[in-house]
Amino acid sequence: MKRPLSFLAFALASLLTGGCDAPDVVPTADGRQHTRSARIEGSLVVQSRARGNAVVFLYDAANPPPPAGSGRPLAFTIVTAAELFGASMGDNSTGPFTAPFALSLVDPGRYLLRGFIDTDTCRSLPQPCHVSDFNPWYGVTSEPNAGDVGGGSVDPTNGATRILEVTADADGWPQPLTGVSVSFADSATVPFDRPAFQTADAREFNTATTPTKLLTLTPQLLTGAVDQRAPGAGSGGFWVQLVDANKDGVPDDANGDGVPDFWPRVIVRKLAEGVTGYVDENDLNRDGVVDAEGVDYARANGGKDGKPDVTVLAAGLVPDPLLAALLDAQGQPRPQPVFVPQLLVAIRPLALDARDPAAPAPLAAVPPGRYSVTLLQSTGQTWRLPNDLDPALAEAAGLPGVQSQAFVLEVH
Repeated sequence: MKRPLSFLAFALASLLTGGCDAPDVVPTADGRQHTRSARIEGSLVVQSRARGNAVVFLYDAANPPPPAGSGRPLAFTIVTAAELFGASMGDNSTGPFTAPFALSLVDPGRYLLRGFIDTDTCRSLPQPCHVSDFNPWYGVTSEPNAGDVGGGSVDPTNGATRILEVTADADGWPQPLTGVSVSFADSATVPFDRPAFQTADAREFNTATTPTKLLTLTPQLLTGAVDQRAPGAGSGGFWVQLVDANKDGVPDDANGDGVPDFWPRVIVRKLAEGVTGYVDENDLNRDGVVDAEGVDYARANGGKDGKPDVTVLAAGLVPDPLLAALLDAQGQPRPQPVFVPQLLVAIRPLALDARDPAAPAPLAAVPPGRYSVTLLQSTGQTWRLPNDLDPALAEAAGLPGVQSQAFVLEVH
C-alpha cells in the first residue's frame, strides 16, 4: 500500500531529530574489536640499476624463510616502482633511491624483514628476459627469479640480519616500530631462476619391496603467465654445488651418512589427506609452522612424543657423477656452482619427523600416502611437485595447466 509523501517526510524528520543523541556503545564478543596491534614502518633504500616493484615480507624470527628455515611470510607489502624510482624509471643510475613502507596489524613479537625488487629485465636485456612477474597467491609465482635484487633489514655495521622486536607498554598496547631501514643492492642480484623440474618416472613407491626409489629430474621450461627459464642452452639444466657452510674446504655431511651435502637440497614431505589441493600434513593453514594439533606417528625408539610430526622421507641427490664435476684437481669443493642437464634423486624407505630439522627423529614405519618433492636452492628459491599448475587446479586459478606438474609420489 502507498503511503502519502507527508508521512514519509514526517518519518524522516523523526529519524533526524532522534539522531541528535549519541547511541550507546557496548563491548561485544567480536574478537576483532579487542585486538591490539602495532605497525612496522620505515624506508626502503635501493642502490641498484634494477627497476621494478619492491616486495617486503614479514617473517617470524623463529621461523625464517628458506634456506635457513621453512617459514612463510606473515604479511607483505608492495612499494611500486614509480614511487620508488620516480623520474629515474627510464635510466640505469644506481641511486640511492628511497621510499617509505609500512606493515600494519603487527602483533608483539620478534620479526625479520626480507624482500626483493621484482625486476623487469626486459627493459635492459635481450631475450630471454623477465618482466615483473611476482604474484603472491600461488606457489609457482611467489618467489624471485633471475635478475631480481634481494634485500632485507640488516645491521649496517656488519651486514648481519637484523631481528626487529615489537613490544607492548605497561598497559599491554603494542608499540609501533619506526625508522626501520630495508636495503637492496646489486650485489644481491638473484643469479638464476627457480629450479622448475619435472619427472617421467612412475609415481608408486612400495617401501616393502623397493630399497631405493630413483627419480630423474629434468628441467621444466615455462613461459607466459608463469615464467621459469632453466639455465643453459636448449632444454636447460640445473646448478649444483657442494655445501661448505663453514668454508673450511671440506664438503659438509650434516647427517653423517658419508655422502656430502649438495645444493639443491631434496625434500620429500607427506601431504595432508582429505584436503582440497596440495597441503602439507600438519600445516593445514599453510603458514610454514607446524599446527598445534595433528598426526603424531610412532617413533623408531618406541612411543610417540605427543606433538604433530613433520614427516619426510630420507632423500638426496645421487653423488655420482656429480662429485667429479664439483671437486677441483686438489679434491676441494669448487666455489662456484656447476651446470648439469639433469638430477638423479634417491629416496629411501625411511621416514623421519623433521619437526626439529637439526635432529630429525626416525619413525617406526613409513606412513603411506601422498608425498611432494621439493628442490631447495642455496638462494632460498624452491620448486615443488605437485603444484598449482596441476590441470585439476590450474583452470580455477587462471593458470596454464601443465600435466607434468601434477606428479605426486604415492607411497605404500
